[in-house]
Amino acid sequence: MKEQIDNLVKLQKIETESSAIKSILTNVAQRLDSLCSRLSEFEQTTEDEELRLDELNKSYRLYKSDVEMNSSRLKKSQERLGSIKTNKEYLLLLKAIEDIKTINSQIEDQMLECLEQMDDIERVLADRANEYEKLSEQINKEKQTIAQETEENSKRLVELDNEWKTFSSKIDPQLLKIYIMVRDKAGGIAVAPVKDAVCYVCNMNIPSQIYNDLQRCDSLKFCPSCQRIIYWKDT
Repeated sequence: MKEQIDNLVKLQKIETESSAIKSILTNVAQRLDSLCSRLSEFEQTTEDEELRLDELNKSYRLYKSDVEMNSSRLKKSQERLGSIKTNKEYLLLLKAIEDIKTINSQIEDQMLECLEQMDDIERVLADRANEYEKLSEQINKEKQTIAQETEENSKRLVELDNEWKTFSSKIDPQLLKIYIMVRDKAGGIAVAPVKDAVCYVCNMNIPSQIYNDLQRCDSLKFCPSCQRIIYWKDT
């Protein structure tokens, strides 16, 4: 029976490792999606800044066009001053000239503000270009690591499957059936070590008689609390 229990313990270790590897492999797609999301978010932020820069450029060109048009009107108005004959017309034209100058001054302030914002964005974009290069390199390395880990884990999973077949073939079919039934009911852990009369899985005390019988390793015993197959840890 001791040899049978030993094989059950080995079988459980194989299944525990297999379960951990399967969990890692299941999360591979999620890990890759997370990496892609990081890059996409960075690209989206950069694209937003580029669109903002483009809008500022358009605004600047419109402002410049308005200034040029107003400057042309200003020049014509100033040229007319010499031909004005009445004081009233002269004052009206002077006021129109001052209005044009005021409007142009306001537009030029807006142009200056545009230029300052454009300079700020261009500096940000230059910094982000360097950051993007570093981030892309980092993410590519992480993807390569994930691919390598996936390959190694997949190979190890095949090895564990072969090991499981090897050890399960050494176990009495009826005992293996019991093991699988207990494992499925007990959340994947079917075999529990016992030391100092305590089950190491549920941490409950084992009755003295069962503990004494367990040390002889001549029969199958179950934990009265968690119903798992138990074995004496010192063996």
